[in-house]
Amino acid sequence: MIEDENLSHIIRYGLKKGATDIAVKLVEYDKTMIRFSNNNITISKNYRERMIDIFLMMKERRASITTPLGTKREMEQKIDRLINIAKISPPADVYAPLPMGPFSYNQNLLKPTKAKITPERLVKYVEEAIEGAAEMGAKRAAGSLIATDIKVKLATSGRVNVEQEKTCLEISVRAFSSKTASGHFVSVAQTERDFKPREAGRKAGEIAEASLNPKEGKPGRYDAILGPLVFADLINQVGILSSAFLIESGMSFLIDKIGLEVASEILTIIDDPTVDGAYGARAFDDEGVPTRKNVIIENGVLKTYLHNSTTAKKFNVETTGNAGLIIPKPWNLIVNPGERSLNELIAEVDDGIYVTNNWYLRYQNYQSGDFSTIPRDGIFRIKRGKIENPIRDLRISDNMLRILKRVKGLSRDRYWIKWWEVDVPTLTPYALIEDLRFTKSTM
Repeated sequence: MIEDENLSHIIRYGLKKGATDIAVKLVEYDKTMIRFSNNNITISKNYRERMIDIFLMMKERRASITTPLGTKREMEQKIDRLINIAKISPPADVYAPLPMGPFSYNQNLLKPTKAKITPERLVKYVEEAIEGAAEMGAKRAAGSLIATDIKVKLATSGRVNVEQEKTCLEISVRAFSSKTASGHFVSVAQTERDFKPREAGRKAGEIAEASLNPKEGKPGRYDAILGPLVFADLINQVGILSSAFLIESGMSFLIDKIGLEVASEILTIIDDPTVDGAYGARAFDDEGVPTRKNVIIENGVLKTYLHNSTTAKKFNVETTGNAGLIIPKPWNLIVNPGERSLNELIAEVDDGIYVTNNWYLRYQNYQSGDFSTIPRDGIFRIKRGKIENPIRDLRISDNMLRILKRVKGLSRDRYWIKWWEVDVPTLTPYALIEDLRFTKSTM
């Protein structure tokens, strides 16, 4: 169990040493990871980890640390070090004390969702994913399954003392029909009921089998359909770069755009960690403020940045419940669905490209939104409303705001996406983008 007294002692000691505000978050992970390759499990391991985040302020001066939980004396020594760091740190522009509780939280979100998942059941899930890929014609499958029990305990000098526990399941499946034909899909969930490893395997296998014998792709501008893995990556960029800290730091293409049209009118993006049972559900942020639903973009119009108490004071608004003590961040992103199926979106494209996956999204300029990313796994040429053939060796090189404004269609089917390239759990449809720029890939 997480010991309340350990956190309370750290807070009392920090205040005694001169801190005006202090927050302590203890995170305990019990994680099982299974890796598989060539249709066989290659490694399985279980490990536990207890990490503690300490954040303190001496008025405008701040310091923070992430460290394994130690003895009381070890924690006192770390506080002493943080106090010394804060004293010599440059002062922040404003001082906003940690929000004062106690707060009222959504009790459904505080209920533990711990599932009794045995090693045998996890192995069965991996076998289902491999079988699903084979059912669609793939020759082999690889990937990883991660099952994590997470306990989070937060205490602050603002009279916050709250705990949340949940289970997270995620599987990433990459299927292969040849050396040059591959597909990828995922399934993520908080409950076994919503976890669908066989479906992830089938989708990866279907893409791999359709990708056999790809032709060289021709650079140019095309109407493009972005699969959920790709579109979730772009939506993550919107969510992450709507952080008020990154806005103030000049690291976002959303600077000075509140109330302006930044996307197609059919696009609505929400950060909602209050969805009970969602992978990214959480009851409180890192300041102890209850989380809430925040509409980031509504029908194309930018409605809010994401705030903690410090950025909220700078922007003369209230916190949105998205602390990150230093950097506000999204918890659980949701894109409202469209009205068409994937096949109906494809039928709208006369001359285009369908991208199922991507990696290595990199910015040339954060403020302008210029970026590039490399499609991987299945890429397909679309002609006269039908997929004609697989292609390869292309790169997406465009502008984030330009893409958001050229969202022409969204599917009604949506999928929860989280994997290496998509850090924030995101519920996303397929998206039809007008006039997307493709260049030659050098990889």
